[in-house]
Amino acid sequence: MNFYLFYITVFIFGMCIGSFANVCIYRLPLSKSIVTPRSSCVNCGNMIRFYDNIPIISYLILKGHCRYCKVKISFRYPMVEVISGLFALCVVLKFGLSIKALIYFSFIISLIIITYIDIDYQIIPDEISLSGIPIGFIASFGIPDISYLDSLFGILLGGGSLYLVGLIYSLIRGEEGMGGGDVKLLAMIGAFIGWKGVIFTVFTASAAGSLVGIPLMFIRSQNMKLKIPFGPFLAVGAITYLFWGQQIIYLYFQFIRAPYGSTLSF
Repeated sequence: MNFYLFYITVFIFGMCIGSFANVCIYRLPLSKSIVTPRSSCVNCGNMIRFYDNIPIISYLILKGHCRYCKVKISFRYPMVEVISGLFALCVVLKFGLSIKALIYFSFIISLIIITYIDIDYQIIPDEISLSGIPIGFIASFGIPDISYLDSLFGILLGGGSLYLVGLIYSLIRGEEGMGGGDVKLLAMIGAFIGWKGVIFTVFTASAAGSLVGIPLMFIRSQNMKLKIPFGPFLAVGAITYLFWGQQIIYLYFQFIRAPYGSTLSF
C-alpha cells in the first residue's frame, strides 16, 4: 500500500509542477511575472480560486469551463499537468528518489515549457535556455553519469554546431535558417546531458523534423513558406536520450558492428 501511495504522491507532485509550467507557458512570451499576480481567467479576468486550480480535478469538476464567464478552458492545461506527472514518475522509476531525478525532472519541465512556447510563438525564452546553461553545468558536479568536462564540451558542441549550421545556411541562402533560440537551447541540452547527448539529440531531432516537415511541405501550398519550430524536436531528442539513449546507441553499433567480430563503443 505504501508503495502505491509513494508513486501516487510523485505523480501528484509532478502535476502540481505542471500547473506551474502552464503559468510559465502563458506568461513568459508576454513578458509577465510568473510569480504575481495570481492566476486569472484570460477572458473575464476573475481570479482563479485555489479550489478551481487543483490539477485535473478542477478541470473535470468545471467541465473544462471558467466558473464565472463559462468560456472554454484549453485542454492543453490538464494535458501539460498529466504529462508532467508522468515524467515525474518516469524519472523516479529510472533514477530513484534522488538529486539526479530532481535535476532531470527540472530539465524535462524546462523542455516542456520551451516546446509549447516554441509551437505557439516560434521563440525560445532566454529566461530558460540561458539560465539553464550554467545550472546544467553546475548540476554536472552532482551527477555521476556526466562529468563537468562532458557538460562543458556539450555546451560548446551544442551551441557551436547549430550556430555553424545556421551560419552556413545564411551564407548560402541569404536568410536566417536557424534561430538563435535553438542554438542556446542545444547549448543548455549539452550542459545537462553532455556532448554525446548533443550528437544523439541533433540526429534524432533532424530525423523527426524531416518525418514531420517533408509531408507538410507537400500539404502546404508551394508559394507559402513553411516554418516549423525546431525546439520541440530538440526536446524530444534530449528526453529520448535521457531515458533510452544508451540502449539505442548500443543497438545501433551492434547493427553496424565491424566485421570479424570486432565491436565499436560509444
